[in-house]
Amino acid sequence: MKLEDIIKGTGAAIISGTPDMEITSICCDSRKAVPGSLFIAVNGTSDDGHKYIADAERSGARAVVSADRKSLALCAGNFYGHPSGKLHLVGITGTNGKTTTVTLLYRLFRGLGYSCGLLSTIANYVGGRRSETENTTADPITINELLAEMVAEGCEYCFMEVSSIGMEQDRVAGLHFSEGIFSNLTHDHLDYHKTFAEYLRCKKLFFDTLPEDAVAITNIDDRNGSVMVQNCRARVVSYSCRNMADHTARIIEESFDGMQLRIDGREVWTRLIGAHNAYNLLAIYSAAVELGAAPEEVLVELSRLESAPGRLETLHGPRGLSVIIDYAHTPDALDNVLKTLKDIAPDKPLFCLFGCGGDRDRTKRPEMAQIAEKYADRIIVTSDNPRTENAEGILDEIRKGFSPLGLGKALFICDRREAIRTALLLAPEGAALLLAGKGHESYQIVGKEKLHFDEREIVEEVFKTLE
Repeated sequence: MKLEDIIKGTGAAIISGTPDMEITSICCDSRKAVPGSLFIAVNGTSDDGHKYIADAERSGARAVVSADRKSLALCAGNFYGHPSGKLHLVGITGTNGKTTTVTLLYRLFRGLGYSCGLLSTIANYVGGRRSETENTTADPITINELLAEMVAEGCEYCFMEVSSIGMEQDRVAGLHFSEGIFSNLTHDHLDYHKTFAEYLRCKKLFFDTLPEDAVAITNIDDRNGSVMVQNCRARVVSYSCRNMADHTARIIEESFDGMQLRIDGREVWTRLIGAHNAYNLLAIYSAAVELGAAPEEVLVELSRLESAPGRLETLHGPRGLSVIIDYAHTPDALDNVLKTLKDIAPDKPLFCLFGCGGDRDRTKRPEMAQIAEKYADRIIVTSDNPRTENAEGILDEIRKGFSPLGLGKALFICDRREAIRTALLLAPEGAALLLAGKGHESYQIVGKEKLHFDEREIVEEVFKTLE
């Protein structure tokens, strides 16, 4: 593709190269520059790409342009032929439920016989082919490259998580969404956004930019559900588990094995549990029906779905122990999961093991302690991904949230492996143990190192010693 066609309408400015020059690939990371490529120098959030122009040229970059973050996204769309307009792209934003919703939508539509793509926190899929991911919302070049691969492989749908940081950094600029879904908005990412109002503004940007031919699906039970779609050009559709809405759901009964829901007047048994999953399933149902799927077929597929990895994932062990692994790493998510477990089995002893990530929002640490104290019979506070923070220091900040009564039932064990082992050894027969915070992650970040750490493996190892 000619350089002039890549930068047309983007605002990017040529630093080196000529407009009619042929470009074979694009990059914004000088380490990915190859002969024939275009290096797009962007002044990013943590570094200035202009410092690496010489490195890119040494690696063979044929041309260099200067761009802001939005221009980068528009260049990527131009280079890959605007693939988002060649399939049905569905985005979901909100604090909790994004990964579960997009993952299960992907599985549901594949169950309905469609070829689909997935862009999520856990992994990216092009059809049935998996690739790893690093961020909730990838960089614009990666997004457009993956969407182009999906189009080439005949995918008709793509389901994508859209983060507030991704919106603020223009990672999805220029993409054409067929649907946008809002789940909920609670305390998170204030280390980046600084204020809740700014966090909300970045979430709302997603709906502000939806086109007229799109559908905006919003949870009106959340106090910000209506705010999200104010002045939205897309057609607005509401869903609710408590109020009148375009699509509604009610929990009929619930156990550790699943729950019976009534969705739009029809009953369905699902393998997921918890009120938060009732909302997730209703969002999935609403999205599918609004995309034209038959309600009866959607309900059949809903009954077959299993939870996304690390989302209320249950391991059963000796002595009747149940270990629940969940990604809950925000106060609201932890509250939802603990309340769910307590409601389903009020007579079971409930243990809660959790920590808080380093180099992230510090204000939620004492709040997480208060929530754990509210529901759990025994609490083990441990390390999560400490990153470059002192792990013991993080535990001290969590400690401040406990009352004297809460401190009396809390243990502080910095080593997460040892904390899990201790929790299982202490747990009485028939107890439930929630391992919160890591979910699908199979690693722990200590300093700048990413170390192998899979809670499932650790639990199974301890189970063997208890048999």
